[in-house]
Amino acid sequence: MNYITATSLRTKSRELIETLKQGESVSLIYRSKVVAEITPKKESKPLTKTDIKKLQKLAEEFNLPKLSYKERERRYRKHLMEKYGQSLS
Repeated sequence: MNYITATSLRTKSRELIETLKQGESVSLIYRSKVVAEITPKKESKPLTKTDIKKLQKLAEEFNLPKLSYKERERRYRKHLMEKYGQSLS
């Protein structure tokens, strides 16, 4: 499948997805003109142990304060009051 029309997107979505999974791109046709090209998204690699260790190291470098649940709730309520006003229940 190298092309798909705008009207057949609903009925041929399964074929479109299979084509994209194979790594092929598909041209979108609307009123006898090619208006777009649908390309598959590049796969991102999942986090690995080394990435998690780097993330922990960055968090330590930022040295952010530890917040208790009570403090988080207080800050969240304050934000909601500023955004929506007193009528929030």
